[in-house]
Amino acid sequence: MTEEKQQTKNESTHIDYKDITRLKLQINPHARMHGRKRTGFTAKGQRDFARATKRARFMALMPFVSH
Repeated sequence: MTEEKQQTKNESTHIDYKDITRLKLQINPHARMHGRKRTGFTAKGQRDFARATKRARFMALMPFVSH
C-alpha cells in the first residue's frame, strides 16, 4: 500500500527541466542520477526524469559533473 501511494504521488507531478530544485533532490553529490529503487519512480517516470535532467544539463542549468 505504501508503494502504491508513493508511485501515485510521483506520477501526479510533472517533472520539468526548469525545476532544478526537484531535479537536484534525485541526484547524488557526484551529479549522477539515482536509480529507480532510490527515486521510487515508475519506468516512465524515471525516463521522464532522465530526459529532464539531460535537458537541464544541456542548457547549463545543472552541472554534468560535480567538482
